Amino acid sequence: MNVIAFFPEAVESTRSLWRIGQTVLGIIFRHPITGTSIIPILPDGRIVLIRRRDNGLWSLPGGIVDWGEDIPNTVRRELMEETGLELVKINRLVGVYSAPDRDPRIHSICIVVEAEVYGTMEIQDTLEVMEIQAFSPSLLPSEKMSHDHTRQLQDYLNGLTTLA
Repeated sequence: MNVIAFFPEAVESTRSLWRIGQTVLGIIFRHPITGTSIIPILPDGRIVLIRRRDNGLWSLPGGIVDWGEDIPNTVRRELMEETGLELVKINRLVGVYSAPDRDPRIHSICIVVEAEVYGTMEIQDTLEVMEIQAFSPSLLPSEKMSHDHTRQLQDYLNGLTTLA
């Protein structure tokens, strides 16, 4: 069998399966998934970002709300899992972002909060995070961030509370 000739068919088959999988997930759930993004602020005012392993882009820490969990506990858990930092206090709601295409994986609604944090930055989830770094608000990375995190961070820096 010619492996090279088989490759394009395998790729197209995988794409078709993914499209079918997305449709099935949409039928099963019929509702978006709820998640959080956290704008972690260290005591010195720097903002903590993570570099995602799946796409190599800078991102705000955060994740999906687990069954039986509220937003503050999701923020606390995701912050620890992705950065090793501890939550001191959630300061404010930055926004709620719900555009169907904001997350390339699935339709999700993201609740974004600003949080005071402390501790030592240390990657806990090596499958998801490849780097953690703290930035002065005036020296944040200029490249596009993962998902819609560029907008979330810009809305925060502009003092907005956004419903999008």
